[in-house]
Amino acid sequence: MRRTPLVATIVAAMAAWPAPASLGASGVGRGGLTPEAVRQAIQRGANFLKREQMVAGNWPDHMGYPGGVTALCTLALLNAGVPPEDDSIQRALEFLRRIPPQRTYVVSLQTMVFCRADPERDRPLIVRNVKALEKWQITSGSNRGAWAYPEGPGDNSNSQFALLALYEAERIGVQVSPQTWQNAQRYWRQCQNPDGSWGYTRGARGTGSMTTAGITSLVITADRLGEPDAVVEGDRIRPCQRSDRGDNPVERAVQWLASNFSVEENPAARESPWLMYYLYGLERVGRLTNRRFIGQHDWYREGADYLVIRARGGPLADNWVGRGLIERNSHVATAFALLFLSKGRWPVLLSKVKHGSEDDWNAHRSDVNNLTRYVESRWKTDLIWQVIDIEAASVEDLVQSPVLYYCGKNSPLPDDPQQQAALAQKLRDYLDRGGFLFAEGYCGGAAFDDGFRKLMKRVFPEEEYRLQLLPPEHPVWRAEEVVPVRLQRPLEGIEFGCRTSVIYCPPDHSDQLRPPLSALWELSKSGREVRYRPSVHEEIQAGLSIGINVLAYATNRELKTREEFFRPLPEKRGPSEVRRGQLFVANLRHPGGCTAAPRALGNLLEATAQNARARIHLPPRDLDITDPALFDYHLVFMHGRTRFRLTDAERKQLRTFLERGGMLLADAICASPQFADAFRKEMAAIFPDKPLEPIPRDDPLLTPAYGGFDIRTVQRRDPQQRSPTDPLKALVRKVPPELEGIRLEDRWAVVFSRYDLSCALEKQDSIECQGYTREDAARIGINVVLYSLQQ
Repeated sequence: MRRTPLVATIVAAMAAWPAPASLGASGVGRGGLTPEAVRQAIQRGANFLKREQMVAGNWPDHMGYPGGVTALCTLALLNAGVPPEDDSIQRALEFLRRIPPQRTYVVSLQTMVFCRADPERDRPLIVRNVKALEKWQITSGSNRGAWAYPEGPGDNSNSQFALLALYEAERIGVQVSPQTWQNAQRYWRQCQNPDGSWGYTRGARGTGSMTTAGITSLVITADRLGEPDAVVEGDRIRPCQRSDRGDNPVERAVQWLASNFSVEENPAARESPWLMYYLYGLERVGRLTNRRFIGQHDWYREGADYLVIRARGGPLADNWVGRGLIERNSHVATAFALLFLSKGRWPVLLSKVKHGSEDDWNAHRSDVNNLTRYVESRWKTDLIWQVIDIEAASVEDLVQSPVLYYCGKNSPLPDDPQQQAALAQKLRDYLDRGGFLFAEGYCGGAAFDDGFRKLMKRVFPEEEYRLQLLPPEHPVWRAEEVVPVRLQRPLEGIEFGCRTSVIYCPPDHSDQLRPPLSALWELSKSGREVRYRPSVHEEIQAGLSIGINVLAYATNRELKTREEFFRPLPEKRGPSEVRRGQLFVANLRHPGGCTAAPRALGNLLEATAQNARARIHLPPRDLDITDPALFDYHLVFMHGRTRFRLTDAERKQLRTFLERGGMLLADAICASPQFADAFRKEMAAIFPDKPLEPIPRDDPLLTPAYGGFDIRTVQRRDPQQRSPTDPLKALVRKVPPELEGIRLEDRWAVVFSRYDLSCALEKQDSIECQGYTREDAARIGINVVLYSLQQ
C-alpha cells in the first residue's frame, strides 16, 4: 500500500519529537508531584521500616514506653498497604500481644493496630484495652474527661490518642460506655481557646497539632453521641427532625486552622516541633470533616507535595527525619509521614452537594457518612466522602467525585437565569466526563421536585434524555444486594452515555409516605446499632441496599485514590509546535447510537498522547460519513449499541476512504449484539469479497512492534447470568483479545471488537457491561492508533 503524504509527515514528525519530561526513578518530572511519585514514596517508606524492624518483631522503643514506636510503625505499615499476613506484620503483632496495658499512648496505638490487622483474633485484647482506657479516664476535677500518661494531670495529646483507639474499637463492635464519650466531649468543649484553637493543656497557647487533636476529638464524640435527624416512633419513621446542636466549636477550630495553615511547620508552635505529628492530625481533620480544602488549601496535595518532594533528603530517599527530640527518630517521623500519605489518599466514594441553606441540603447530617461506613464494611476497603459547594466548585473539582448526591426540599435552581445556565452547564460537563448524579427530594420536597426536573431539562436539552421510571430489571435493585419488591420505591433515571447517569428518588406524596433514603441512612450507625422494631429495621436495611446498589452501579466498585488526580504541569511549547505533526481522528456519525459514549475517543487519544509521545488533535471531531473532509483523516472511530443501516452513498464513501489508506476502529458498546450484527452486515455489503476475520494472537498489531503494548493476553469483564433474585456479579477473565478485521493488501483496514471498548474508555463501564477492563481497552486502542500511523 502507498503511504499518503499525511501519514508520511506524521511518522517523520514522530521520529523527531522530543521525549517528554522523564519521571526517572523518583516519579517526579518537570511538572512536579505525580501519582507515581506519591506511590513510590509510600513504598520506599514502608520498605525502610520493614528493613529497620528487629528480629523480635519490634522497633527500638523509647524508654518507659515499651511497644509505643513498634505499634506506631506497625499501624503505618498496615495503612501503607502491607497486608496483615505479611511476615513483618505477623512478627510485630506477636511482639505487641505480649505488651500489657501500662501507658495511654502505647495502649491506644496497640488497640488501633489490633482493630486494623486481625480484630476477630485479638478481640479479647481489644476489650481489655478498652476497659483500661475507660478506667484511666479522669473522672473528677477541671480535667474530667481527659487522659494522662496515665499518671499526671491530663493533656490533649494523650486524650486524643485514647479517643482514636476507642473509636476504632467501637467501629469493630466493642462497646464503649456512653459516659466515657460524654465526659470526653465535655472536656474538649471546655478547654477550647476563645480563638478556636487548642493547646497541649487547658489554657495553653494553641498550636496546629493540638487544634487538629481537638477537631478530631469533637468529631468523634459527636459521631458517637449525636442524636439522629430522623426519629422512630413505634413502626413509623419521621424524617427531617433536625435537632439543634448549638454552637459549632469544630467550625471555629477549622477557621483557626485555615487562617494559620501550613504544611511546612506546626502552626503557632515555637520552632515548629512535632511537624510530622501535626501532619498526621491534619490528615484526620480533612478526612473526618469531609473536606478537600481547609480554607483555600488543598490539604492533601500540599502536604503530599511537601513530604514527597521537599521534606526528604532527595527524590530517592526512603525515610523522613523531623524536628525535635522525638521526630529526629526516623522511625517515628517516617511512620507519621506514611500515615498522612496513605490515609489521606483514601478514595472518595461520593460527595454531598452543598446548595442553599444547610437545613435544606443537610437535613440529615449523618446520612452520607453512615452510608459510606456501610459500603466500607461490605467492600472491605477504606473510603471517604466529602461535601462540595456546587457554586464554588469547578468541573475539575467535581470529577474527583464519582458520584454527586444532590438532595433537598427547596428548589435547586438559582433564581438568576444566568446562574441557572451556569449550573446546568457545569453538571452537563461533569456528566460528560463520566460523572454520576444521585438526587433525592425530601421533607415534603415539592419545590425540590419541580426545580430538579426543570434543572435536568436544562442539563439535557435533547429530547431523548428525559427522566423515566427505572424498570424492575434495572441493576439498581440488585447490583450489590437484592431489595425485596415490597420495599422498593419509584426511582427515575436518565439514560446517558453507556448507562443510567442520573438516578432520582422523588419525594413520596402517597398515603404510604415512605421515608426518604437519606433518613434511613441517618438512622443506621456502624458500631453502635440501635434496636428497632423488625419493620423499621427492614426499611433501614432496604435503604442501605438501594444506596450501595446505586454506588456499585455508578462506580463499578472501581474508585480512584486521591493522588491519581494529581497532574504535572504542562510543558511549555513554542508556537510553531502547535499543529506540526498532529494526528487528526474523527468519530463517525451513524444511526446506531454514535453518541452513546461521547468521551471514549477523546480519552483514547489523550491516553495515546501520554503513553506514546504522539501529538494528537483534541478534541476529536464528529463527522458524517459522506463529508468530503473524511479524506483529511487517517483514522476514524465508530461505536454504537443499536441496529443501524448505512445508505448506499455512505457505504461507497467509506469503502473509498479505506481503500485509499484510511483505517476504521469500531466496537459494540457493552457487547451489544444488535450493533455487532448490523456492523457485520454493513462490512459485508461494503466488502463482499473481504469478510471480517479473526486477528491472530501473534499478529504484530497485538505486540509492542509499533511502540504499544503486548496485548496478546488481556482482561475482560463478563457479567454472570444469575437468577433475578441474586446480586449482579462480573467475572474478570484473562483471555486473548477477540478482535476481527478486514485486510486490504498487507494491512488491517478495519479492526472490530464485539466486546466493549468504548464504555471502558469512557470510564462508565457498569457491572452488566461485557467488555475489556479500562486499562486493557486503552491498550488495545493505543495499539490500533500506533499501528495505523505506520501503515
